[in-house]
Amino acid sequence: MALVDNLLKDKRGSASVELMLAMPLLLVLIVAPLEMGNYAMDEHALVKGVRDASLYVAHQDISKFNCATNTVDATVVATAKNIVRGGQTGTGNDRLNGWSSGTTTVTLNCVTQATDGTTLSGIYALNGGKVPIVEVTATVPYTAVLVNLGFRPSSITLSASQQATVQGI
Repeated sequence: MALVDNLLKDKRGSASVELMLAMPLLLVLIVAPLEMGNYAMDEHALVKGVRDASLYVAHQDISKFNCATNTVDATVVATAKNIVRGGQTGTGNDRLNGWSSGTTTVTLNCVTQATDGTTLSGIYALNGGKVPIVEVTATVPYTAVLVNLGFRPSSITLSASQQATVQGI
């Protein structure tokens, strides 16, 4: 009985036990901001890539857009995909992990009138009075910081989309 009383009164090691009880909460408080910051940084990189690609496409020659079939010249599409993926007109390093299973699309939509009903002309006469509007969209799976520690989050994807009116040269 005296041995049990001595063990219950002994305070040595209580700090270690308290630390072990608080450790899960401390880990969450340390790792959660890192994960949120990494997510925000990756989302920003994707949005920047999509924005850059849509501006690139919008500044191409108006003849590279066919409003009759809603198609964009294949070299312009390939270059736009390179810009989204690596920030260069040619192949380069990927902005984000996971691009191998990511998708990038460039779509064309043509409108014939301005929102106020004005019939369009000028450089748009080349496309039958239609204004080509391009949309660049990209979707990439998110790679978590904790993936190296064995944690596998559910399928989280990053996606971004940007529209631009083709201005031609």
